[in-house]
Amino acid sequence: MFDTEFFRTHEQKRVRIQNRYGEKLVGILHETGSKEVVIICHGFRSSKDRIPMVNLAAAFEKEGISAFRFDFAGNGESEGSFQYGNYHREADDLRAVIQHFQEEKCFVAALVGHSKGGNAVLLYASRDNDIQIIVNIAGRFNLERGIEGRLGKDFLEKIEQNGFIDVKNRRGKTKYRVSKESLMDRLATDTRAACQKIDRNCRVLTVQGSVDEFVPVSDAKEFAKHIPNHILHIFEGADHYFTSHQHELASVVLDFVTNGLTECRRVHRFIHSRF
Repeated sequence: MFDTEFFRTHEQKRVRIQNRYGEKLVGILHETGSKEVVIICHGFRSSKDRIPMVNLAAAFEKEGISAFRFDFAGNGESEGSFQYGNYHREADDLRAVIQHFQEEKCFVAALVGHSKGGNAVLLYASRDNDIQIIVNIAGRFNLERGIEGRLGKDFLEKIEQNGFIDVKNRRGKTKYRVSKESLMDRLATDTRAACQKIDRNCRVLTVQGSVDEFVPVSDAKEFAKHIPNHILHIFEGADHYFTSHQHELASVVLDFVTNGLTECRRVHRFIHSRF
């Protein structure tokens, strides 16, 4: 549990940011007064209000570093329609968020992404070279995996015939629709090529649970092979959401980010924090 006295000295602000497609993205800023801010990204069909996003933001806040957790377009409180793929559009959403804080004269210290959010932060790092600390928590390397389990073995035939596939729950109610365009977006996203484009000066941490029920440990090891400046940390016994390992997860991520910030502060002398 976090110290309740601590939270009386800080603020949580709801922030709305428009992306390049005219959609409003909604997020929560854990404001500490520091010019440094860490941006935290959620995963597939998740939101800013799920673990581990909330717990990570609170942990950074406790360390005196502002944190911003937000909903990608089509998720949570943000505008837009949910899409199965959308990897490049989510990297665009992240670009809009980063530009917002840069315009506010903040220093975006790090990007942290869980699951699909891990892919978003890595894809962003492969396209832009303005953030030097990246944390990928349980991102998927092989994007061809996991599709059959959700869409069925004959998913390519079905989507060619109908142009979409409705994913239903056990009661037969549609949970979400997968369009052909969004499926092709996922299949066309080259994770290996993106990882190899990440600048060597960019520090990347991949964190993975050994009993992750969605993403295998082998995916985390592939990130380690292809990202130039990379550290891999595997939590024994942790699931995809690090349900029983929230404190340990926060500790590892905080250490990685704060150690990287020591070097960043030497370059960006305008940053003010309690460190």
